[in-house]
Amino acid sequence: MTKRGEVLVAIINNLNDFADLRDRHWYRIPVASAEKWLKKRFPPEWIAFYQTKKFGAEAHAINYVAKVLEVKQVYRHEIFPDEPISEKTNKRYYQLFLSPLKPLRHPIISRRKRRIIFISTTIEKVKEVKEINDLYDDSKLEDMLWAELKRLVIPAERQEFIEVSEQEYALDFSIYCIDGKVDVETDGDFWHRHPEKKEEDTRRSNDLQTKGWHVIRFTSRQIRKEMESYCIDKIKKMIDRLGGLDVGKFKPMKFGDPIGTYQPSLFDPPGDN
Repeated sequence: MTKRGEVLVAIINNLNDFADLRDRHWYRIPVASAEKWLKKRFPPEWIAFYQTKKFGAEAHAINYVAKVLEVKQVYRHEIFPDEPISEKTNKRYYQLFLSPLKPLRHPIISRRKRRIIFISTTIEKVKEVKEINDLYDDSKLEDMLWAELKRLVIPAERQEFIEVSEQEYALDFSIYCIDGKVDVETDGDFWHRHPEKKEEDTRRSNDLQTKGWHVIRFTSRQIRKEMESYCIDKIKKMIDRLGGLDVGKFKPMKFGDPIGTYQPSLFDPPGDN
C-alpha cells in the first residue's frame, strides 16, 4: 500500500544546484524549512524536482526523480567549505544523498508557471499525473472538490502561495477570472473544533480582499452533502459575477453562456486532443 508523503517535490531554481544533483547526487533543504512545511512527512523515500524559469525547455515542470539513500543534518560550512564566512555559515541543513536522477516518462507541468514551495505526494501520482495540481494529497475534502472542478473544467490552482501584508497564505484553490480572483477554502473538522481559528481566518480573508481576492469558504458537511447544489453553485455564480474564467486565448467562460462557446481542453496536456 502506498504511503502518503513518500515523495517530496522540491524546487530547483539554480543551475549550480542542478549540477550538484546530476553529478554529485545530493540536495539540501534548510532544517527550518523542513520543520515549517513538511513536519511529519519528512524525510521522504523519493524526491522529485520542480525546475523554475532558468531551465529553458524544462522550466515550470517536474522532469526528474531520485531515490533518497541517506539524510544527514549538517552546517552550511560543511557542505560548502570554500564559501566565504557569512551569516549563513552556521545555518543548518538536511543533506539528502540520492540515487542518480531518473527522467520521468512525461513531465508534470504547471499551467500557470506558478511558484510552489514543497509538495508531499505518492510515487503512483508522480508516475501517472501530467499536471502539478493532481499531485496534492493532503486533504480528502480538497480532493473531492478538485475532482468536481476538473469534471466541470474549472481551472484552479491548488495550494498556491500568496504574499499579502508581509504574510504568506496558502490558498486551497485559486481561480482566476477576468475581473477578479477567487480563493476557495475547505474548512474541515479541525476548524469546527477550534473556534479561535475564526478570528485568524477573518484576518486572512481581510488581507486577501485588499489584493482583489474574493474568499468563499465551505464546511466539510457542505462539501460532502451539498457539493453540486451549494458549493459548485456558489463557485459558478462568483465566476460569472467576476466576468467569467480567464482562460487565455479562449473566450471567457461564463456558466450562463450557451453550450459550445468554450473549449474544455484546459486539463489536457499541451498538444493532446
